[in-house]
Amino acid sequence: MDLLSPMQTFVRVVEAGSFTAVASQLNTTQPTVSRQIVTLEDHLGTRLLTRTTRALTLTDDGRSFYEHAVRVLETLAEAENAVGRRRGKPSGQLRLAAPVVFGRLHVMPRLAGFLARYPDVSIDLTMTDSFTDMVEQGIDLAIRIGEITDPGLIARKIGLVRRVTVASAAYLDQCPAPATPADLQGHECIVYTRLATGNRWFFQGAPSVEVTGRFRADNSEAVRAGVLCGLGIAVIPAFAFAGEVASGAVRVLLRDYEPQPLPMNAVYPSRRFVSLKVRAMIDYLTHEFALDPRLSDHAV
Repeated sequence: MDLLSPMQTFVRVVEAGSFTAVASQLNTTQPTVSRQIVTLEDHLGTRLLTRTTRALTLTDDGRSFYEHAVRVLETLAEAENAVGRRRGKPSGQLRLAAPVVFGRLHVMPRLAGFLARYPDVSIDLTMTDSFTDMVEQGIDLAIRIGEITDPGLIARKIGLVRRVTVASAAYLDQCPAPATPADLQGHECIVYTRLATGNRWFFQGAPSVEVTGRFRADNSEAVRAGVLCGLGIAVIPAFAFAGEVASGAVRVLLRDYEPQPLPMNAVYPSRRFVSLKVRAMIDYLTHEFALDPRLSDHAV
């Protein structure tokens, strides 16, 4: 029996926790994935997974086989990658995830250059502000802004994100600009609900402040649109409003009390061997972002 394909499927099922999720990743059907696992179990003469209507659970034999299978697949990937490095040709589909506004403004414009450099690579881009399960979603590489606390992920810093406090000129025509962070308590503030600190904003050189407002959003695109619509004041990455700040449509406030910058990381699952296509994208974005003062340690 050819063990490689069902072994790969088995590892994917264990990591995703679902036949259906793996079927979606592989562009096949759930019964096809299930048959591969049954065929593997028949070949090994043991049950690897206990199936219920709600979950999949590894048996003792399944746990042991999974650990060996991961090592086998990583060794194979390492061998393929060694040959790939000699050829210098990353290839295959790269599933990449990025935050919505950052992806639109700073990833999309750079993809043409990457694809021109690596003609054997294709890209499947997902743009979302949620921290999705990379293994379950089959994501090879994600760009994430902020500290990485998930022990199952490996992070490589590829840039720095400066944040600013902003409001539209239209909003400031109706309300006087705050002079200190404490003044924000008298303003409509747009709360980004995915911010780790919630509606408590932290500034350099001043105490934190708990803000309120009638508009909240779970993605940066909506926060950006809310600022432009005059719905209130927001703390947001500086890259989100470069053109609007230059034109005067949006003003940067509290310049003496900037929020702490956030690291920008490229992250990937720690159990997976880093393929040549993933390494190529990390190196490419690191170089690209280093040239942009808004996205590097040289930000001013």
